[in-house]
Amino acid sequence: MACPAHLALCCPMAEAPIRIQLRQQADYRFEAHFEGTEIDPLQTDEPPPLGGGTGPNPARLLGTAVANCLSASLLFALRKFGNEPGRMETDCTLAPERNEQGRWRIQRIDVRIQLGVPWASLKHAERALAQFEDFCIVTQSVRGGIDVQVQVVDSAGAAAPVQHGGG
Repeated sequence: MACPAHLALCCPMAEAPIRIQLRQQADYRFEAHFEGTEIDPLQTDEPPPLGGGTGPNPARLLGTAVANCLSASLLFALRKFGNEPGRMETDCTLAPERNEQGRWRIQRIDVRIQLGVPWASLKHAERALAQFEDFCIVTQSVRGGIDVQVQVVDSAGAAAPVQHGGG
């Protein structure tokens, strides 16, 4: 079965497992290698005092994955209707809280995507907004355990003209 176009955004070979190998460099610093790709290794690390803070930690990578997938999915949905949304900027905030056992967990992720153009310049924006979150493989995968809230605004900061989909 061929990979549907919307899945190709986040996982170009959706039917095959995605493999990542971590190699410890020192203490809490790891190098992530992305098997089957030409992507340069990514250095990860925990912030001080545990680590050296020389790379993003897992929580930041989680936020990056959610924000990036939502942004790419929205871009794809808007372009599908013949739009060019300009340069997009996405802000992501993670809310760590302690659970009942006193352990830290990411309880909420807030994502705000700002388009580079006004709503009036977009065709079928309401249709793109109604579906883009459902095609975001990362967001829909984590929503079972983490509350993910998404806001889309135009170049002037105006909220979306219609309620968009989600979870």
